[in-house]
Amino acid sequence: MYYLSYLIFFFLLVPSTGHANNETCILCHCSETALKVLTKIQEKKSQSPGKEVIRPESYYRRLLVDKDIVNNDIHFSQGCSICHKGNPTTMEIENAHIGIVKKPSSDLKACSDCHDDIVKKFKDSLHYTATGLLEKTSKRLSEGEKKTFKEKVYPNSCKICHATCGDCHVSSPKINKAESGLIDKHKFIKYIEDKTCGICHFHSVYSEWVGKINGKSDIHREKGMKCVDCHKKDSFHGDGNIYRSKDEVKGRPKCKNCHDIKRKTTPIANLAHTKHEGRLSCYSCHGGTQYNNCFNCHIDKGFYIKKGFYMGINPQDKRTITVLRAIPIHREIFKGYGIKMEGFDREADFREAFVHNIQKTTERTRSCDICHISKKGFLTEKDLKKDGSKANKGLIFKMGPMDIR
Repeated sequence: MYYLSYLIFFFLLVPSTGHANNETCILCHCSETALKVLTKIQEKKSQSPGKEVIRPESYYRRLLVDKDIVNNDIHFSQGCSICHKGNPTTMEIENAHIGIVKKPSSDLKACSDCHDDIVKKFKDSLHYTATGLLEKTSKRLSEGEKKTFKEKVYPNSCKICHATCGDCHVSSPKINKAESGLIDKHKFIKYIEDKTCGICHFHSVYSEWVGKINGKSDIHREKGMKCVDCHKKDSFHGDGNIYRSKDEVKGRPKCKNCHDIKRKTTPIANLAHTKHEGRLSCYSCHGGTQYNNCFNCHIDKGFYIKKGFYMGINPQDKRTITVLRAIPIHREIFKGYGIKMEGFDREADFREAFVHNIQKTTERTRSCDICHISKKGFLTEKDLKKDGSKANKGLIFKMGPMDIR
């Protein structure tokens, strides 16, 4: 009854919205006035003394639903409760939210009735399963540790980063305990780059892409390209195949898909492309600036990010030199679960970095001396993590004499 008087007050003051949906959900969630006040009341009630969390004034907007969307979008044709459950007939907040389902698409059946062709592929996609995290971490574990990790650690840490349909198309997922809520007032969006991609991939590639790290965005973005111009629909929804990691995915974007390195340009560029083809990744010369490197793990209190630029031997292809990114892992990360990571030194703490800060001209494309004389940007022992994997030393490249014949 605590909130009933507030609701009656708002229903007397707020004009009728004329919704086709007759559930009581819309009386709050489609009224900016009601939602703003009720959200503040709810927050005050839920916070502990001395541990109050200060929210921005507009925080309530993460739950605000557009009345026109409710009236016209086919997804609302059967009301809100068909997906979100709860009690849509009461005007008391506590009772209305009993049994509420915040993320209906966590169960893919919520979408499969209409989008079965997509869901059949998506259920096995890396975005949904997050199997890549399981596969890469397991390489460092003994057989006994793999079982513990898969049963106790992975479901409660790594796998919570997987994406559901709603995370990309309706409401942004919670990142580092912060949630921005509905992407566009509960509109079922097809694609909004900074919300669909940027919200999850910001600390790595998206911050590079938009120039947040060093003030210079990727040249492809400057030319008007978007993420989906290279990363096609199958990259997100899956192609129907089951992959253990993204390294196995077929048809991943390649620079050569658009850029013919045999095309005649300047003599220096022609020489560089001829000499480096098959030995050096495109990112090594055209990666524009420093990028974020993550240290320790997201579930560990010591997690931090540091900018840097490292070139070395490709851990995934020892025949080539590429740009490397530090990955957030250390020996004792799962110590609390009794996992010592007995095979920790089997894998390096760096991976090939598909940086998204590409430039046509960089200091390395201007002068051969940057790499061949100064050796600037190459991974050295000083760059290696303290108590890191012994395999890291195998990524250090010993530069030989320059051959321009």
